[in-house]
Amino acid sequence: MKRKKIVRLLAWAVIAMLGLAGCSSQGEQSSNQTNTNQEGRVYKIGISQLQEHAALDDARKGFEEGLKELGVKAEIEYQNAQGDIANTMSIAQKFVKDDVDLILAIATPAAQNAKQATASTEIPVLFTAVTDPVQSEIVQDWEKVGGNVTGTSDMVSVESQLEMFQKIDPNIKKIGILYNTSEANSGVQVKKVLEVAPKVGLKVETIGVNNINEMPQALDSLIKKVDALYMITDNMVASSVELVSKTAVENKMITIAAEDNPVKGGLLVTNGISYYELGKQTAQMAKEILVDGKEIETMPVRISKKTVTTYNKKILEALGLNPKLEVFKNAQVVGD
Repeated sequence: MKRKKIVRLLAWAVIAMLGLAGCSSQGEQSSNQTNTNQEGRVYKIGISQLQEHAALDDARKGFEEGLKELGVKAEIEYQNAQGDIANTMSIAQKFVKDDVDLILAIATPAAQNAKQATASTEIPVLFTAVTDPVQSEIVQDWEKVGGNVTGTSDMVSVESQLEMFQKIDPNIKKIGILYNTSEANSGVQVKKVLEVAPKVGLKVETIGVNNINEMPQALDSLIKKVDALYMITDNMVASSVELVSKTAVENKMITIAAEDNPVKGGLLVTNGISYYELGKQTAQMAKEILVDGKEIETMPVRISKKTVTTYNKKILEALGLNPKLEVFKNAQVVGD
């Protein structure tokens, strides 16, 4: 009898062990299924872009292609505000209503309104093509962003760009800048140029415009007062790059841009960032948030550390400049 009891107890023990093993196997299978679902998830991303512009378009393309390269599956809804700042708020509010997984805001006004629209939500916001997100009150600090917004800045070394003027022509003493008075990003850059210019022996003349129709008159006025032109990353002014290029060439005037798209459009040279690569850098941040589960408030604003010198061969020849000057060595060439 005692022996039967022992056998019965052993039998129950075996059954219990098999049951536990089965549960463990099912649990492991369930966990694996969850991981597979997470890896195969399609994220809903809303992109708010201020306007059609080569640099902003490049940033968006870099972001979208960066996601693909990183294996992040996304259903992307792209909305363009057509240069109307009020539209960026409507776009952001729509994305909030749609309960997207993440918003990408391209350019300062889009980022400012995306931040405002998501203030009472947990939707993460990434920005790109923003020069100074602290000055623009998008984040609290470059390192400790303090909320649901972070991203990548297009800030470059203004000093290194201004130094190029006298490397090309030591006679340049005063440079001119046209800028959009309604663009916070532009105001930040102009302030920086005014601070840095005296350090490299330059004076600065600025003229602000309210809309694109004012560009021809403002340019005619500015070009009479300066030795050369500097184009900051201003969306409105950049959309008039052909006018600026034509006027500068006619006046045998050197032009330097803050990034490469205006050089492709007819300005002389830049030592700037690639907005396409900046977009890919932003895609990496999106992966860290969506797939890796990183908390956005712990992610500092990132800056592209890689710059590339690019010059327009056609404009260089029209100005009669020597391509063997040190500033043009090892540079990328456009406008062949």
